[in-house]
Amino acid sequence: MNANSISDWLSWNWFLPETFQSYEWENPWALHLLWVVPLILLIRKLTKLMKKPVLELSLPGKISASNPWTYLRMVPTIFFLLIVWMIIIALARPQRSNEKVEQYTEGIDIMLVLDISESMDLQDFEPNRLEAAKKTAIDFINGRLGDRIGMVIFAGEAFSLAPLTTDYELLTDLIGEINFEMMDAKGTAIGSAVATATNRMRKSDSKSKVMVLLSDGDNNAGNVDPGFAAELAAAMDITIYTIAVGKDGMVPYGKDFFGRPQMVESYLNETTLRDLARIGKGQFFRATDDGALENIFEQIDKLEKAEIIESRYKETQDYYRAYLFWGIVFFFIWLTLKNTFINNFLLD
Repeated sequence: MNANSISDWLSWNWFLPETFQSYEWENPWALHLLWVVPLILLIRKLTKLMKKPVLELSLPGKISASNPWTYLRMVPTIFFLLIVWMIIIALARPQRSNEKVEQYTEGIDIMLVLDISESMDLQDFEPNRLEAAKKTAIDFINGRLGDRIGMVIFAGEAFSLAPLTTDYELLTDLIGEINFEMMDAKGTAIGSAVATATNRMRKSDSKSKVMVLLSDGDNNAGNVDPGFAAELAAAMDITIYTIAVGKDGMVPYGKDFFGRPQMVESYLNETTLRDLARIGKGQFFRATDDGALENIFEQIDKLEKAEIIESRYKETQDYYRAYLFWGIVFFFIWLTLKNTFINNFLLD
């Protein structure tokens, strides 16, 4: 409720329980006076009764004791008590606060670089390495806030699938459509992929730039040396995280005529990916199953957090004036009653 006019101040809503429950009190200690004052008045009344004062009445004692009109003398006291209560409530400073919080993030730029070569079809991950990587990448994107994220895919050559964007829905749709048929060139061109991702981030003015490269093989295609590409990225202050995906040894790949899993030998050379992470001042991770891959993305998510800047605006409105107004109203009523027969009923 707002007290913008006299009509608002005269509303009985000021005395409803829900109105008092909605307040914050600047001086809550003053509220204890609401019961202290009546207690003092009661003690004062009991003291007078104990002294048994003799009143000179113009009416016989029997009549004055039995006549209910004699209780009218309590009305001025009630209004006096209301005056004191209004002053106490005003002293306690009832308020309502409207706090507005504005948050914005100083996001970072992240380029995801995903290997889609044929070896990513091996099934030591469920259902295969590529699909597991896609699912984890989508979860990673959905967990970010205010960051620009882009996507590069590569096999024997590299292709920029999505520029840096905050349109996460579009990005997750594009990732969901990634398949092995998108690249004709065979092989694993890690150097070309790093160079393409670096070129995409070249004009970025973000304070933090990150590249997350996921692959299961060594560089065996393309015309860009991975080390040179990593040094170029490092010169642009791009941090490189590399993830080696897959197990060494015999891993399932497809099924035979009888529906049994076929086993092929897999070997992953970590040297190139480790070198990229070292040059890019990031970290190297090895993922051997779906759970490990999810944990790695969670670690990167914690390492690369956007700065959240929060501004708070608090608007406080006081309502003590309404209760001072009612205190004045009760004062004039009390003053009027003090000068009428009600206050002097037993003395007339």
